[in-house]
Amino acid sequence: MTTATTAPAAKQLSLLGFFAITASMVMAVYEYPTFATSGFSLVFFLLLGGLLWFIPVALCAAEMATVEGWEEGGIFAWVSNTLGERWGFAAISFGYLQIAVGFIPMLYFVLGALSYILNWPELNTDPIIKTIAALVILWALAFTQFGGTKYTATIAKVGFFAGILLPALILVGLAISYLVSGAPLAIEISAATFIPDFTQIGTLVVFVAFILSYMGVEASATHVNEMKNPGRDYPAAMFLLMIAAICLSSIGGLSVAAVIPNSEINLSAGVVQTFNVLVTHFNSTLEWAVRIIAALLLLGVLAEIASWIVGPSRGMYVAAQKGILPQSFAKVNKNGVPVTLVISQLLITTVAIIVLTNTGGGGNMSFLIALALTVVIYLCSYFMLFLGYMHLVCKQSEKKRAFNIPGGKGVKLALASAGLIISILAFVVSFFPPSSLPGAGSDNTYVTLLAVSFVIIFLVPFIIYAFHDKRGKKTGVSMVHIKTHNAPANHFFIHPRARSTYHLVHDDKPADEPSNKK
Repeated sequence: MTTATTAPAAKQLSLLGFFAITASMVMAVYEYPTFATSGFSLVFFLLLGGLLWFIPVALCAAEMATVEGWEEGGIFAWVSNTLGERWGFAAISFGYLQIAVGFIPMLYFVLGALSYILNWPELNTDPIIKTIAALVILWALAFTQFGGTKYTATIAKVGFFAGILLPALILVGLAISYLVSGAPLAIEISAATFIPDFTQIGTLVVFVAFILSYMGVEASATHVNEMKNPGRDYPAAMFLLMIAAICLSSIGGLSVAAVIPNSEINLSAGVVQTFNVLVTHFNSTLEWAVRIIAALLLLGVLAEIASWIVGPSRGMYVAAQKGILPQSFAKVNKNGVPVTLVISQLLITTVAIIVLTNTGGGGNMSFLIALALTVVIYLCSYFMLFLGYMHLVCKQSEKKRAFNIPGGKGVKLALASAGLIISILAFVVSFFPPSSLPGAGSDNTYVTLLAVSFVIIFLVPFIIYAFHDKRGKKTGVSMVHIKTHNAPANHFFIHPRARSTYHLVHDDKPADEPSNKK
């Protein structure tokens, strides 16, 4: 059996309702130090990425998600039905693989906070210690998920409020107080520093971090089918989301940039660095308070990592059902967890941690490579999304859909072209060494590690597809699409990038009735 279709629910989502189920993507605390390395130009990058990349992705994905017959298939269905199944499998695979690498910057952030709490600098600077600690944390979190994800979303909710939102609000309050006090700023805020220096390619590489902060919105596009008035409300919700992301990320990034000189920003521990400077600026005896805040940040990102472990593998399960993956990948335990897919993803993360941490020195270069690798892998999915959308507009315009980008064919193609061009630019600049890399020879190490890692990962889906047996498999498991009316409690506190889009239910067992509480 392939995908079980849930009974259609009444169209119940309003503009604010859709905004609420997508809003978890606008808080990326662990990216603030990376944003800060671009100084006041970070606001420019956020605007550029929001208008010319985020909005095109959101609108193109929404139209594809509402095409009759494609409503529940996600990017696999969208790309398979436009470019072919090989490319559909590649698109969903890159979404699965980018999470495997995307765990690494998050783990580095955790270790940066933990090293401060324990007063153990080597935990954040010694490659061997850092590797061991990252792997212990990763696998410990993974084993908590094999027993089922009943409490995963609740943990994500608690982590979001206590470990991300609360520290972010404290950061904003402290930064405003610091500014009002007349203390010196580490950056220049002016019209001249708003526009980045486009002649220095090394200063533009940080743009990939801003693209990463917007990634994942397409995962929420399937919920457009549940909106009362998608034509009016969906674009408005996306613009609201973009404004929220720009405001919050600008405040967070500028808070770091204002108090930590660019050359001293530690990408793994920059947020804790900032809290230390701000808190001790007002009272040097309150270092204990910084440790409490660091602990909250630590718990917030740990909760986020835990909530990301199973979701992408459930989305990838469609490939196992179609026979593209070996039979062993179709196994699902009694708790609805595709264990082989999860373990495979974590093994990729394990290898990447060992290679990047030890070859990249374990410092800022390792962080930047992991960040860039995550982005270039994920961008491959977006290349296919935009090309698939152009094919839909030009070759399959007769297909019925509930949402249409207004303005006709010309506007649709212009929007998709803008998104594709920005994607290509972000992809290309990712392979240039950032100007902030330390030490002689680091440029070559950065480019070599990033390029080799990317080529290996890029080829994996195509090699697998070339050798698959081309026969669907009876797995005894149904994929029940998650909608707002049947979603687990607190499901929408999980970032869209890693949110499960399906329940995996054994055919001989009744599906659990999820809570309606979000």
